[in-house]
Amino acid sequence: MRPIIITLYSSLIVIYTVSRFWDNLFFSYAVGILAVLSLAAASFYASGLYKKSGLAFLILASILFVYNGTAWSSFFLYFDSMIGILSLFFVLPFLNSIIRAGQYDTSLRRLLQNGVHDLHTLYTRSFLISHFLGLFLNIATVSLVHRTLKPSLSGMKTKMADIFYTRSILRGYALCLVWSPIEIMVIISLDLTGYSYINVVPFLIPLVLLMFFSDWIFSRRQYKDLPLVMENSGSIPLKKILRKTAQMMGMLCVLVLTATLFEYLFEKGFLFSVVISIVPIAFIWALLINRRRRYLNIAVPVFKERTFFLSNYFFMFLSAGFFVEMLSASPFIAYLEAVFLTNTEHELLLFGLIGLYFILASFSGFHPLVSIALLGEVLSPVLADISSISLALVLITSSLATAIYSPYNLSVSLLAGQMNLVPFQLSFWNLPFSLYFIGSSILIAYGLTFIL
Repeated sequence: MRPIIITLYSSLIVIYTVSRFWDNLFFSYAVGILAVLSLAAASFYASGLYKKSGLAFLILASILFVYNGTAWSSFFLYFDSMIGILSLFFVLPFLNSIIRAGQYDTSLRRLLQNGVHDLHTLYTRSFLISHFLGLFLNIATVSLVHRTLKPSLSGMKTKMADIFYTRSILRGYALCLVWSPIEIMVIISLDLTGYSYINVVPFLIPLVLLMFFSDWIFSRRQYKDLPLVMENSGSIPLKKILRKTAQMMGMLCVLVLTATLFEYLFEKGFLFSVVISIVPIAFIWALLINRRRRYLNIAVPVFKERTFFLSNYFFMFLSAGFFVEMLSASPFIAYLEAVFLTNTEHELLLFGLIGLYFILASFSGFHPLVSIALLGEVLSPVLADISSISLALVLITSSLATAIYSPYNLSVSLLAGQMNLVPFQLSFWNLPFSLYFIGSSILIAYGLTFIL
C-alpha cells in the first residue's frame, strides 16, 4: 500500500506543477480528481489533531457546498488552493538530505557542546544552533537540539530544565523561520502582498536581531553565573566550522537568487518558484561538495518515507483548501470581512487585528497556514490597495509567532511530547515573549508606514 500512496501523492504534485505552465480545463480536472483521491487515501493514515481538523474542515466545506448551491460538475475544481503548500513539504526532504550528506548538522551539534561552562552560555548557544539548523532541517531541529541538550541538563531541577528547553529551542527555531526564504508562511505572505523576498528581508533581519538581543538580556538575568558541568565533545577546528557555515549560507543565497529569477521570468509566485528550485539546487550542491552518491543514498529513502508520512498534511490541507474556497463563496465570509475591511484605512488598528486574529485562531486549533489562507480571502477585495512591506512584516511575524506559543503548532506539540508535558504548559511559558514579539513587530511595521 505504501508505494501506491507515494505514487498517488507524487502524481498530484507533478500534475499540479505541469498545470501551472499549461492552464487548461483538462489539467484542472486532473488535479482535482487526484486531490480527491489523495484526500481519501490520506484519511486512512491521518491521525490526531490533523485528522480531527481535516474532518471538521471537510464536513463544514461539504455543508457550504450544498448551501451555496454550487454545481456538482465543478466539485473537483475546489481542492487546489493548498496544493502549492503541499508541494513545498513534498520537495523539502531533498534540501534536508544535503545537510546530512555534507555532515553540516554534526558539526553544529558538536559546536553546541564544546567549551560551555555556564547556563547562560549554553542557553545562547542552543538558541543560536536552533536558529541556524532551523533554516535547513526545519521541524527536525526541535528534536535534534533537545536530544543534544538533555544529558547536559540532567542535574537541573525538572521544571527549570523544561523551561530552558522550551525557551531556547522554540524561540531560536521560530525566529529563524521569520527570515527563512524557504519558510512557507514567509512565502505565502510575500505572494499575498506582491513583494519579493529581497524587498522584505532587510527589515526582517533587524527585527530578528532585536528579538535575539531582547531574549539574550532576559536569559542573562535568569541564568547568569549558574555553573554547568558538560562533557566535552572534542575540539572543533574553527576553519572547518566557518567553511561549513559559509557553504550552508551559500546554498541558501543561491536558492533565493534562483527562485527570484524564476519568479521574475515566469511570474508564477515565489512559493512555486522555490518549489521548482529546491531539487536542482540541492543536487548541484551535492555535486559541488563531491557527495553525489551519499546524497542520493540519503535523499531517495528519506523522500519515500517523508512522502508517505505527509498523509496528515494532505488530509488537513486539502480539506482546509476546500473549506476556504466554499467559505469565500458563501455569504458568511461577510461577517469576517466586516471586521477587517472596515479598518483598512487605520494601519495600526488593522495590524493589531491581524495579530489578535492569529492568536485566537491558533488557540482555536487552526493551523497558521489555514488561518493565513482564510485571511487572504477576506482581504482579497482590498489587497491591491493596502499591500505594503509593513503588511508583509505583520503577516510573517504574527503567523510564525505561533511556532513559539500555539499548543496546536507542530513545534510546540513535538517538544511537549518529548518532555512528557501538556503543550499548553509550554504555551504559558512562552506567551509573554510571543506577545512582546508580535507587539514589537506591529509597532515597527506601523512606523515603517511613515517612511516607505
